[in-house]
Amino acid sequence: MKKENWVALAAALGLALVAAGASAQTIKIGFITSYSGLNGNLGPYMERGARLYLKENAKLLPSGVSIEFLIRDDTGPNPDKAKQLAQELIVRDKVNLLAGVIFTPNAMAIAPLATEAKVPFVIMNAGTAVITTRSPYIARLSFTLWQSCYPLGQWAAKKYKRVYTLVSDFGPGHDCEEAVVRATKEGGGEVVGTVRVPLQNPDFVPYMQRVKDAKPDALAVFIPAGKTATAVLKAFGDLGLASAGVKLIGPGDVTTDEELENMGDAALGVLTVHHYSAAATRPANQAFVAAWKRDYGNDMPLPNFVAVGGWDGMAAIVHAIREQNGKLDPDRTMELLKNFKDPNSPRGPISVDPATRDIVQNEYLREVRRVGGRLANVELETVGTAVKDPWKELNVKK
Repeated sequence: MKKENWVALAAALGLALVAAGASAQTIKIGFITSYSGLNGNLGPYMERGARLYLKENAKLLPSGVSIEFLIRDDTGPNPDKAKQLAQELIVRDKVNLLAGVIFTPNAMAIAPLATEAKVPFVIMNAGTAVITTRSPYIARLSFTLWQSCYPLGQWAAKKYKRVYTLVSDFGPGHDCEEAVVRATKEGGGEVVGTVRVPLQNPDFVPYMQRVKDAKPDALAVFIPAGKTATAVLKAFGDLGLASAGVKLIGPGDVTTDEELENMGDAALGVLTVHHYSAAATRPANQAFVAAWKRDYGNDMPLPNFVAVGGWDGMAAIVHAIREQNGKLDPDRTMELLKNFKDPNSPRGPISVDPATRDIVQNEYLREVRRVGGRLANVELETVGTAVKDPWKELNVKK
């Protein structure tokens, strides 16, 4: 080969390398969730769900684009810590997006920072209805408590005339209480009592005794999913409320999938309304659970709704990255997030409501049964199809 040809080839290769280097891009995601403190076991489920989606769908990323997770522990419901972490991720680490968050107070603390810095914030769990109104840069791919608790109250009012509510004393609990009370009364039922318990380290026994004395037909409970849910089931069982004729009902947090085996027989027969169950027979969910077992082992608890929040949240993020070929503009990212749809999520068809930036999804009536020697949330029927957040539907400004 002539010298001038070698020079031309080297120049061409050099240009190709420069172009490849220029196209290579790392998208930084500031991932804030709970690895310690109250329900510190839930953060790893969220992260595993997000990472599993990315592994299973890596081919969807544009060529040369990679994702880096900057993982931070907010230590449970700790808004000051969450705000500090978000500020550091935005200012020092210059993340392209924020994601995660188990607890509502933490999401509320981060919201104004997302607005000020114009950093899209994908919520993968926190469920108080008002959160998305706090910043135009928030999109929620998890749920709101109204989505499960309002249909729960509507369904329960047809079967149980006297209902008592017991909820944790913070935003999601207040939402669930309000939703169940409203739906029960609209359905002609009677609310015979309401009680709010401390978020952290509650002793459920005196509250359960109060419920037992009121003799309701059903007790609607919301507490944060995890070990707290097991404590509720234990107190309910120990005080003999089931044998006294009280039916335990609630959103899916009450019988969260990863805690079912720890709950034991006390969970049998508990009825919940929720958007996800690891036992669902939808092919997309069966594939999700199979991938989970493959990567995280058969000895690990099955994925829960926090894990599927991580999965679907990452699906929305990857969609926004793909549509922009890795060159993220915050406002364009938000347009893509708030128009995101997935007809084949593990939880069923989902979309984001462009008007509210909240997820739209099905809600299922479930009962805890023993299936193949294990406790499972068996989906009995769909009680709501393509459910938008009822709180926003009912409180829209006229």
